[in-house]
Amino acid sequence: MGAAIVRAAVLKNYHEVAQTHGLNPTKMLRGVGLTPSMLADPERMIPFESVLKLLDDSAQQSGCQTFGLSMAETRQLTDFGVVSLLISHQRTLRDALTTTIEYRHLLNQTLAMDIKIFGKTAIIREEVMAEAGLPKRQATELAIGILYRMCDGLIGNRWSPRSINFTHPANAETQQYRRVFRCKVLFDAEFDGIVCNADDLDQPNPKADPAMAAYARRFMDTISSNHDDSVVFDVRKAIYLLMPVGRASIEQTADGLGTSVRTLQRSLDVAGVSFTQLLNGVRCELVPRYLENKKYSLQRIGTMLGYAVPSSFTRWFVTEFGVSPRMWRQQNLKTINTAERGTGALA
Repeated sequence: MGAAIVRAAVLKNYHEVAQTHGLNPTKMLRGVGLTPSMLADPERMIPFESVLKLLDDSAQQSGCQTFGLSMAETRQLTDFGVVSLLISHQRTLRDALTTTIEYRHLLNQTLAMDIKIFGKTAIIREEVMAEAGLPKRQATELAIGILYRMCDGLIGNRWSPRSINFTHPANAETQQYRRVFRCKVLFDAEFDGIVCNADDLDQPNPKADPAMAAYARRFMDTISSNHDDSVVFDVRKAIYLLMPVGRASIEQTADGLGTSVRTLQRSLDVAGVSFTQLLNGVRCELVPRYLENKKYSLQRIGTMLGYAVPSSFTRWFVTEFGVSPRMWRQQNLKTINTAERGTGALA
């Protein structure tokens, strides 16, 4: 599979935020192989790895540990590009979110998103699909911040989520989280995303125009029919969302994509990759993050990755990483402790 790419629009307002925090944006861009001219066209595709490194480098060199969140603060729905017209005219918040998921391939292929309802509770998950070893904290806070602002922009004061959840540790900069989200923020959580009342999803969008939505959908479908969307990205997204609940089998992945196992296998054969290869790749990307969360026992991590027997998880891990998961966690514990600051939750 080729290197992941994203729209340059993901770095909209980077220059302004970088300068605000005392950085030279041109120098920072060049440090990761990008240039200001690349960002001039929001539809231009740029390497996702460069984006991740740029956000992380900017946070470290500026001393602002909420750099990604700072970029999210001024984002508008119009920054979604051509899809924004369709999203902004959806009847309810639920319709807008499902439309965002439907056209995610035109927005950002490196994000996996879904909605689950548990009684009166709705969980909107959004996963940044970064390869193992690449920093994703800033990108995750940027993505969740943009999602929060989109919901707020659609239904305004009626948007009142219960919590914002991040799998990464807290830091000392609590004020900005309170200002941006205006609700409880949980760190070291089991998923990245937003928890809200299920009824909130059916809040009407006062700006919805059915005729305009129909026109926008016809236009978007024309674009989608010409878009070379990769089944590999679709499968990876599905695995990312199913993995934490230990359900990332090929049968469940095919079901989640609305297709049969045989059809899925044929599509992957054409792409030159197997489901097992994709599953193993996602496991390798997720397991370090699971191990860094000390709330997870090794047995639970093995179960999340699809291993019913702990010894099978250990054998797989040793094959991929050269040490046991317990030893990996011990070796990285000092680094994790150094990175963790704060109380873990903001009211």
